[in-house]
Amino acid sequence: MKLGLIAGNGRFPFLLLDAARAQGFEVVVAAIREETDPEIDHRAACDERIKVYWLSLGELSRLIETFQKEGVKAAVMAGQVKHKQIFSSIRPDWRLAKLLLNLRTRNTDMLLGAVAKVLADEGIELMSSTSFLEPLLAQQGVLTARAPDEDERKNIEYGLGVARAVAGFDIGQTVVVAAQACVAVEAMEGTDATIERAGRLMQTLNEEDSEPASTLERRLTVVKVAKPNQDLRFDVPVIGVRTIENMVGAAASCLAIEAGHTLLFDREALIRRADESSIAIEAIPR
Repeated sequence: MKLGLIAGNGRFPFLLLDAARAQGFEVVVAAIREETDPEIDHRAACDERIKVYWLSLGELSRLIETFQKEGVKAAVMAGQVKHKQIFSSIRPDWRLAKLLLNLRTRNTDMLLGAVAKVLADEGIELMSSTSFLEPLLAQQGVLTARAPDEDERKNIEYGLGVARAVAGFDIGQTVVVAAQACVAVEAMEGTDATIERAGRLMQTLNEEDSEPASTLERRLTVVKVAKPNQDLRFDVPVIGVRTIENMVGAAASCLAIEAGHTLLFDREALIRRADESSIAIEAIPR
């Protein structure tokens, strides 16, 4: 059976590719020219059961034609496509232009949902990537050697309310909190940039404040959630070693994610790096 893979950036497409191949699928990769790592070509060169076609973001007709030519009946999306790419760099072909004109709102979910419907109308079912990567989903509980302390749990409780409200408007899925106050909210820049921005803001506050930061308990807690009606075909919250490295750089001490709705990439390395930096990670029930 052939599987279509619409590949964005990062390691996600490669993990999905490996999982699909392990399950015996031939994989037809639609690599997004503006996003996908060129390493995908090397994977195809080493495995004759992988084919790669390079497309630009706006080439919806070519995507459909490619999958139909290859006999693809099911496809998955894996890897981030930056929001700013979708809404600023895109050059739509006639099919995508028509779709955009008919959207009620131009948020990511609305756009991808419309693309999924077009694919379905052409006989291509869009599946959830978690069908192949379920073992990578975070299970409920504390994942690190250190559990969140009392102050961090207060930040988590507050941050969950803010993050879920923001995610409900499809603005972002991550908030950074200190002393039960919101320091940064994710928008189009993504989770990593949000954490970095929060670190810079907190550093500025600590430099300007005459009171010691330890008295004010200004430790940063990162809270990342799924959208209330998250469609796992399009977007699965992900954390990896880079997330932890960004937290270390921002002097963040705690990370809360949603169990069963967050993928952990390089789990062992991720947990090891968090433990080395005394960062607490907890997967909470949705």
